[in-house]
Parts: sequence; C-alpha cells; structure tokens
Amino acid sequence: MKHPEIIKLQKFLQQKFGNRAIDVRPRNKQDDSVEVYLGEEFLGLIYADDEDGERSYNFQMAILDVDLEDIH
Repeated sequence: MKHPEIIKLQKFLQQKFGNRAIDVRPRNKQDDSVEVYLGEEFLGLIYADDEDGERSYNFQMAILDVDLEDIH
C-alpha cells in the first residue's frame, strides 16, 4: 500500500474508534497489508483486497485468552 492509502486508513480508524493514538504502519517487504498499533502495542493487520475492480480492506486482530484474564 502506498503512503496516502495508509494515512486514509489511519484517519478512518482514529475517527471510528475515537482514538488518535492508533497508528497504521507499512510492513517490511509486504505491500498488500499494513500493521495497526495503539501506541506501541501491536493490534493487528489490515489486508487490501482487490476483487471485481473494487478495493476493500480486512482488519484482522487476534485476541489471546491470556489477554482476557484481567477482564471482569
């Protein structure tokens, strides 16, 4: 993904979740996806999907069971 597209994704996520600390970063040697961070904490990946001449994005976030241990 090119820089303008990455910035648009970052602004979208920041607005959608009301958090300007969300940072979308390019991946090394990968141009079909970007990394999503909250501060320095890695949240997940966004993959670009081009199908039938239309572009869409898939946000993939893994939640580990140990991350849920402190949630009540």
